[in-house]
Amino acid sequence: MKNKFSSTERMLLVSLGFTMILLAFRIVYSGTLNYIFYAWNLFLAVVPLLFSRKLQRHSQFSSVSTGLLLGWLLFFPNAPYVITDIFHFKERLPVPKWYDLLLVTSAAWNGMILGFVSLIQVEQFLSRQFSRIKVSAMISCFVFLCGYGIYIGRYMRYNSWDIITNPFRLIDETTDHFFNPIQHFRVWEFTLLFSVMLIIIYATLKHLSMNSFIKPEQKS
Repeated sequence: MKNKFSSTERMLLVSLGFTMILLAFRIVYSGTLNYIFYAWNLFLAVVPLLFSRKLQRHSQFSSVSTGLLLGWLLFFPNAPYVITDIFHFKERLPVPKWYDLLLVTSAAWNGMILGFVSLIQVEQFLSRQFSRIKVSAMISCFVFLCGYGIYIGRYMRYNSWDIITNPFRLIDETTDHFFNPIQHFRVWEFTLLFSVMLIIIYATLKHLSMNSFIKPEQKS
């Protein structure tokens, strides 16, 4: 029987498990539900990976693969969004501050790496359809949309499914961002800087995966 999970996916499960153990122990030890939102937010961070994992099985565009790509794009911001949950970090006795710091940083790492792994899988699919330049342009657009999605999720409190359950309100409240960008400078400042950070981290991870940063010893 074939293993259903790749080595990367098994490492992701270990990383997620570590954060969940930290969270469970905290709840038991403190008798409170502080940071319980990480269980839901990390679940949402896994969703884009589920879409991209299925997308990888397709060799070309079809109605199914297009639907998977759109589903991935809709939920993609949920993964790196987890890093903004660091805003909730503060000392909450009786749990040591260092313990909560470990919890929030491990959760942020999981959100980021889940998003990047799914983005790599999407890029691999697109690379089978388009040239490198076109793929790079599309990936950049996806990351920019992700940065904007993180903003409206964090500050406007919208969820991915609001585009289906509450589309008119969502469109009404975001349209002005595009037609009057100068009046919403903070929106685009956040979106651009977050997108640049994500692109830099993504490019770094890809570079490290393709090039060994530890040079072998040269024989004399």
